[in-house]
Amino acid sequence: PSTDLIGDPERAEVWWSLQAGRLPRSATPEIGATRQLRAALRDLFDAHLEGREAEPTSIDDLNAFAASVPTSPRLLGQHPPRRETRWHTEHGGNPALAAIASAAIELLGDESRLVELRRCANEGCSMLYLASNRRRVWCAPNICGNRARVARHYERTHRPDRA
Repeated sequence: PSTDLIGDPERAEVWWSLQAGRLPRSATPEIGATRQLRAALRDLFDAHLEGREAEPTSIDDLNAFAASVPTSPRLLGQHPPRRETRWHTEHGGNPALAAIASAAIELLGDESRLVELRRCANEGCSMLYLASNRRRVWCAPNICGNRARVARHYERTHRPDRA
């Protein structure tokens, strides 16, 4: 069953710690703001998958989160030079939410990648994913894919007409 990993502070802390390597360092975002961004993203992604217009407030919310923490590029070192993004938290906002919003804007604005957006084929799963392989139908083959294979096997071996 679907589990809200940001619904309570303890689970939210664990979820954000798992994302730490992919997001700028920051305090765990406030649950209300996180849910607001999640709702906007879900509406925008669902709208794309369903071929409908997204709610204008979803676009406004996404843009506001992306703009909430200004960034600037920085060059580090000389041999070899490395690029880094500096998050200007002195202006407020949460860098983790701003980074997620910015990445979503990049995805939604890139038609070549947006065609890879899929909904998991497991009816009990709420996950969306990017499928670089056209044959991929599950968010995680080792979880949802395995469940589907086990269910098919059970159906084949336990059908009443096979007794």
